[in-house]
Amino acid sequence: MSATLDANPRPGAAWLPWLPVAAGLAALYVPVFYEFANGHWQQDDHAHGPIILAVIAWLFSREKAALPAASRGNTAGGIALLVFGLLLYVVGRSQDITIFEAGALAPILAGALLALRGWQGLRAFWFPILFVAFLVPLPGIFVDALTGPLKREVSEIAEQLLYAAGYPVARNGVMLTVGQYQLLVADACSGLNSMFSLSALGLLYLYIIRRPSWLHNGLMIAAILPIAFVANIVRVLALVLVTYHFGDEAGQGFLHGAAGIVLMLVALTFLLTLDAALARLIRPRRAA
Repeated sequence: MSATLDANPRPGAAWLPWLPVAAGLAALYVPVFYEFANGHWQQDDHAHGPIILAVIAWLFSREKAALPAASRGNTAGGIALLVFGLLLYVVGRSQDITIFEAGALAPILAGALLALRGWQGLRAFWFPILFVAFLVPLPGIFVDALTGPLKREVSEIAEQLLYAAGYPVARNGVMLTVGQYQLLVADACSGLNSMFSLSALGLLYLYIIRRPSWLHNGLMIAAILPIAFVANIVRVLALVLVTYHFGDEAGQGFLHGAAGIVLMLVALTFLLTLDAALARLIRPRRAA
């Protein structure tokens, strides 16, 4: 009887190896996220950061039941990943490179999981680790390279649609003239932020729903960026029409801020509609 009792681990004993991991993560990333909260996350371009962090924490909590049952750790592979992540973190922290600083969280988490619970544990948490990518601030050179072409495309398509609808519209670069009003398609209206946010929401939705068809999932992933682009055009059109019909104050006031919410609602509506249509058209084959 005593031998049987001794063979059974104490409640919570399976989680003891994770205490040093949790302490190490807190020591590394509490200062980083504190600085982000007082810097990057206060900007419109990175305001989604706290939400992404909360989602990552929720995803780990959601899948935590897989940890105690996972296989034995792969020490060599885990340490290699962990060392790589720590080196990336040190370089990012010392040189103030936020991409390395935030991005190092992925290999650090992957290395700890691989070392303690092996490939089975790493597979159980592949999506939360992948989701860390949305926590990394986009490089300025990347944002600048994409923002200009996106603004031009959005303004050109908006001009063509308004002209087809009979509105007195003209365009000079990214400046739209509608009637007596001139509207500049600014960086925030390029659609890059909405593409980034909708990509995170779309992938999270697909992970939670877990459609069995690879074709279904592939089409949904391929449609995320075009849907975000179309939704952004709808946003620009709405702001132009509000300004034209109700004046500049209406277009630049509360409705201008609310247009961002409308954009995400339109994009999510498109995404959910496509998902429902594909679920009807693509049915996974049943096993014989």
